[in-house]
Amino acid sequence: MSRLGKKPLTIPEKVKVEFNNNLLKIKGPLGEITQNVPSCIKTRVENNEVFFELLETTRENDMLHGLTRGMLKNNLIGVVTGFKKDLEMSGLGYKAAVEGKNLNLQLGFSHPISFPIPQGITIAVDKMTHMSISGINKDLVGEVAAHIRSYRPPEPYKGTGIKYVGEHIIRKVGKAAATATGGTGGK
Repeated sequence: MSRLGKKPLTIPEKVKVEFNNNLLKIKGPLGEITQNVPSCIKTRVENNEVFFELLETTRENDMLHGLTRGMLKNNLIGVVTGFKKDLEMSGLGYKAAVEGKNLNLQLGFSHPISFPIPQGITIAVDKMTHMSISGINKDLVGEVAAHIRSYRPPEPYKGTGIKYVGEHIIRKVGKAAATATGGTGGK
């Protein structure tokens, strides 16, 4: 059995958790999330705590046991405080703007990129090169941030592209710098 899956989760104040037909409904100050619970896990809500019990012990069920508890923990945090990812862009002419329900990106291509903002996600653009992605679903916030970053990942020579704030990009020395430092230059 999963060690984490056996631990009960305490429900924070101002949060309601209901369980019906393998579906957990979590309501909090920031919104509402529903989560499916696998049929191999018995879930019960008692005294401001949620308990998960395995009905049958197999390797797959053990993995689902800890995963389900972890997802519920993230959802409880999300409806109370929310999640946020910050991205920054660096490059000549790189900029972003939110127009309606789309994020418009200029990333050095011959055309602008229009990214439709999913429901439950808010994107705020500061200084045209810094954006904050926030929402109550941790998985969705991370997926949206990764998708936006994939349009122009940071490259190692000049460091241009979209990166997470605080992400360290390992820089490489260019071809010209190698010959200037005393390389043989092809001899």
